[in-house]
Amino acid sequence: MIKPWNQWDLDLLCARARLVGFDLDNTLANSKLPMRPPMAERFTELTRRIPVAVITGGRYSLVVSQILDVLGPGADLSNLHLMPTSGTRYLRWEGGAWRTVFSHDLDDDQRARAFASLERRAREQGLWVEEVWGERIEDRGSQITFSVLGQQAPLEAKQAFDPTGELKERMARAVAADLPDLKVHAGGYTSIDVAGRGIDKAFAVRELASLTGIDVADMVFVGDRMAPGGNDYPAAQAGTMGVAVSNPADTILFVDGLLARLPEPDGGDDVAQPVSQ
Repeated sequence: MIKPWNQWDLDLLCARARLVGFDLDNTLANSKLPMRPPMAERFTELTRRIPVAVITGGRYSLVVSQILDVLGPGADLSNLHLMPTSGTRYLRWEGGAWRTVFSHDLDDDQRARAFASLERRAREQGLWVEEVWGERIEDRGSQITFSVLGQQAPLEAKQAFDPTGELKERMARAVAADLPDLKVHAGGYTSIDVAGRGIDKAFAVRELASLTGIDVADMVFVGDRMAPGGNDYPAAQAGTMGVAVSNPADTILFVDGLLARLPEPDGGDDVAQPVSQ
């Protein structure tokens, strides 16, 4: 079930929720930027109340710069589940460091074919633009991501480029025809992701359920692209309580509602301090 953040009965949601998952870009933080202090403060406190997951199409280094580097000293890192590159990787805090539990990396042949198809189809469809912000095709190990305007394009430019999503959807279909053994889907506003078949945010929450023992139905997932075709929609399709937001400001208000209802942790236990990697 998917509802806007301000239409959920938070008393019922909090009574059922055993884990809260979040998308990253435009949900917890503006694209590629760190969480702002008000969000970091609330996110830190939430990790002390309930298990928290971050499932993002971005690579792990962005999770570090956007989340881990700005967490408060009271964050309970043992309660944090990190799933970058659309859940193709999973990291947990163990023994004072972030340990990779799994990583479904593409092999050399899959990478080469993905790069070739993305460039060829982009040129054919007029999406290989002259000037871009940053890297155009990024190898994230377990995922290859093509960004029409470049990885560092400002949010306003990305939102204005293909507002209906028609251009990226058309290119995604063409690339998928070239790569029948891989999963190809339109990701963010101007991006197309290539990963192993069957791997998306639905896969991620099911893996999380298997590894934590928490039923998917008892998970909340918060994202800004919850409509059919959006990259957060599969998490709700898998059975989570889907919470639709438009921006980090919505997320702050939603998390405030959770913190007003979730029990405070018992005092006296030391928690791990966040470190960069």
